Amino acid sequence: MTTLCADGISVALGSTQALRHVSLAVQPGWTAIVGPNGAGKSTLLRVLAALQRPDAGTVTLDGKPLAQWPPRERAMRLAWLAQQGDASGELTVREVVHLGRLPHLGLFAAPRADDEALVDQALVDAECSVWQHRRLNELSGGERQRVLLARALAVQAPLLLLDEPTTHLDPPHQVALARLVRRQVRAGVTVVSVLHDLSLALLADRLVVLDRGRLRAEGGRDDPALHATLIEVFGGAIRIELYGAHWIAIPDLEL
Repeated sequence: MTTLCADGISVALGSTQALRHVSLAVQPGWTAIVGPNGAGKSTLLRVLAALQRPDAGTVTLDGKPLAQWPPRERAMRLAWLAQQGDASGELTVREVVHLGRLPHLGLFAAPRADDEALVDQALVDAECSVWQHRRLNELSGGERQRVLLARALAVQAPLLLLDEPTTHLDPPHQVALARLVRRQVRAGVTVVSVLHDLSLALLADRLVVLDRGRLRAEGGRDDPALHATLIEVFGGAIRIELYGAHWIAIPDLEL
């Protein structure tokens, strides 16, 4: 099992202290990172993906400092979906998804039959195989987001880091994404996602709550103490209630 741990992570972005001594051991399953705007969620995910160097603290992948991993080996273990990924240009959808195989193939090797099969599966899983031969600049924002998700899936990494994966997605495709994440977890993939939608985040196995750069709580989705911290960091603007088998966050409209 691939392990990813952060220990004492601090990051300053200009005059803003984005993260303050955050320690976290990513657990198997699906972890959702949540918190108010400016809490440091995306910064933490970028640190975990080796895209942001911390000012203090260390991140280890399988017990080895993340910075010591050769980039290609690291890319085979950590697949990344950015909040605002680059989805412009003349590449077709299929060509973009093929980029997810680069860590395995290198720059010059031709895709093999198994690579093509993995690209096919990623296109199906992200629901974009129907328009796989269209160019990215012909697609809507939601369609492009699904292509970028397919590219991350094509890596076949044991760790999948998703920064706001529901950006531009309509409600049916948000639900489809949650089901896809569940399938990935059942297949043995560990997923860490930053999410603004708290009800969607409450479908995850575990939640990590950040506020003003500090880790305020972490625990299972059923944890009452975690629910209380969520309500607190959002200034009492939400309630968390059980609806059927699922917890949901709803606005508290009592003035």
